Amino acid sequence: MTAHRELINRELSWLEFNSRVLEEAKDPGVPLLERLRFLAIFSSNLDEFFMVRVAGVWRQVDAGVTTPGPDGLAPREVIRAVSRRAHELVAEQHRLMLDELLPALASEGIHLKRRGQWSAEQETWLRKWFLANALPVITPIAIDPAHPFPHIANRALCLMLELEPHDDEDDLAPAETCILHIPAAVLPRFLALPAPDGEVHVALLEDAIRQHLDLLFRQAAVLRAGAIRVSRDAELDLDEDRPDDLLRTIEVAVRNRRLGAAIRLQYEPEVSAEQLNRIKRELELDPDDLYEATGFTAFADLGQLYGMLDRPDLKFRPWTPTHVARFSRSRDVFAAIDKGDVLVHHPYQTFDHVVRFLDAAASDPDVLAIKITLYRMSRDSRIAQALVNAAQNGKSVAALVELRARFNEESNIAWAKRLENAGAHVVYGVTGYKTHAKAALVVRKTPHGLRRYVHLATGNYNESNAQTYADFSLFTAREGIGEDVTWLFNLLTGYARPDIFGELLVAPMHLRNELVRRIRREVENAEAGRPARIVVKLNSLVDPELIGELYAASKAGVPIQLIIRGVCCLRPGVKGLSETISAVRIVDRFLEHVRLFRFENGGEPEVWLSSADWMPRNLGGRIEVAFPIQDARLRRELDGYLALQLSDNVKASRLLADGSNERVPTVGEPVRSQDVLMRKARRK
Repeated sequence: MTAHRELINRELSWLEFNSRVLEEAKDPGVPLLERLRFLAIFSSNLDEFFMVRVAGVWRQVDAGVTTPGPDGLAPREVIRAVSRRAHELVAEQHRLMLDELLPALASEGIHLKRRGQWSAEQETWLRKWFLANALPVITPIAIDPAHPFPHIANRALCLMLELEPHDDEDDLAPAETCILHIPAAVLPRFLALPAPDGEVHVALLEDAIRQHLDLLFRQAAVLRAGAIRVSRDAELDLDEDRPDDLLRTIEVAVRNRRLGAAIRLQYEPEVSAEQLNRIKRELELDPDDLYEATGFTAFADLGQLYGMLDRPDLKFRPWTPTHVARFSRSRDVFAAIDKGDVLVHHPYQTFDHVVRFLDAAASDPDVLAIKITLYRMSRDSRIAQALVNAAQNGKSVAALVELRARFNEESNIAWAKRLENAGAHVVYGVTGYKTHAKAALVVRKTPHGLRRYVHLATGNYNESNAQTYADFSLFTAREGIGEDVTWLFNLLTGYARPDIFGELLVAPMHLRNELVRRIRREVENAEAGRPARIVVKLNSLVDPELIGELYAASKAGVPIQLIIRGVCCLRPGVKGLSETISAVRIVDRFLEHVRLFRFENGGEPEVWLSSADWMPRNLGGRIEVAFPIQDARLRRELDGYLALQLSDNVKASRLLADGSNERVPTVGEPVRSQDVLMRKARRK
């Protein structure tokens, strides 16, 4: 176990990752509307960070926990440090929007028109729009002795109103204080206004409502109307002792999520100090939890503006995933897999191959059974529909639906019910563990007996995410892997398991121990003068034990190269601790989501793909799988992929020992790894 001085705090490391996302929004080399999209991603990331991570730290504070974590910081210290850094990033976010992006958009004929900037024609249009669309769905909620302070829903944009009745003697005059929820869930946040030819003018929904409050409050003057937005604790409180009723438990918990404790308040300067103090008291917020929203609130909604603007010249060139040659040449997906393992790299190569695999299994009369793990499903999932079709066609279908996949619970619950209604066997996993492994098994009759076809992946069975998440899929009919995946499903559905898995590394059983063993093997090889090297690509590196093993390997002289997209609690390049460890972070148009481990193994390299990051929760609290790449040709392909990522000098940043980012300088020929991968996919 490492000493706390050797670890970077997880929450602070995550903020540095998100600062790297913000850098993409600041980069003038990124197309203008993509910069806007990165600003939306930065904000959406920050929302989830507060709802999950910061909320979790506050739970510790509220529980009276004062013991420092592995990084040496007590929960209250973490809250203060997070607040300082988050306020810096949010201030930069607002500056970027107001001083750079809005003027740049205006120079391209795209104008965000605020109150007082509308033409007479636009004001007339907005008034008609308000009466027809907004007035019927907005609901003002008074705050007075008869109306206590109302509940403000998680991430709901509201107007805090201060009113002055025209007639003090009117018993039905509006209260002096009122909250009005902006109905952004049912109305567009950005309204396209009448505009001159060749230009786009948009207004904000909250401005349109603010402008016409006189039509709502005819008996009062509106003195102030400032926007506020509350982020709440979004963790589900589940009764793990009731696995028999898990579906119902999660349905109730999802509905109650919006009632979680307030964690952050964003507010416009128009909100008076008196009302701000009132909100703080009612929501029990600390001063550190307040974030002034100068000029704009709820940046995550900028994704709507990106979607409504038809300006391909200001966006990334559209990318159409290519097809894998083996699958393209064969009409029979199973015959293609019979010829050897197939590796698919999404989104460079199409996710349709995965859908086709399951569609074929659903309709093939020789297929007897389909088993699959489903962690995140889109609402219109073609994969889930293929499973419904398979069950209706008389196949034996077993689906492990993970109901606790955060923010995907409702979609997963809906599909679980549809699958059950179609006759599929639906289970919800092993009590106490999330199932995060990505695996599908198809059992099929052949002239030579039953044959097992397996799909394993680093990413979810989610067609929407596959358009932007960079992941690997492996299709194989290898008997050893098929047998292990069969046992994996026996474990998930009935707690039956083998004494040992022959090919796969499975958490929580032995994945951690096997990673430790392989790291230590590299140490032995280095000390014996044999080839030794470790390359690891992850979303997050948090686990103190594995970080300690990497430090020990570095002290033994093992070269270690890390590609970590998100949280990295390891301090690279520290003299006497991690001198042989380097770490980079790549942020570009596609989300880097691959988990890949390469061990030199004395000149006989092992390459593993996995669903698991190196975090305590993945290694000890989830069902995860790492699977070997046994085909030498595919190992060489992945070696080339790692070499390319490590040579990126356009979108890569070095991770420094203090946890910050430093862009890798573009020296010599520019190498942008995602562009190179797109070119390679086209050539293939």
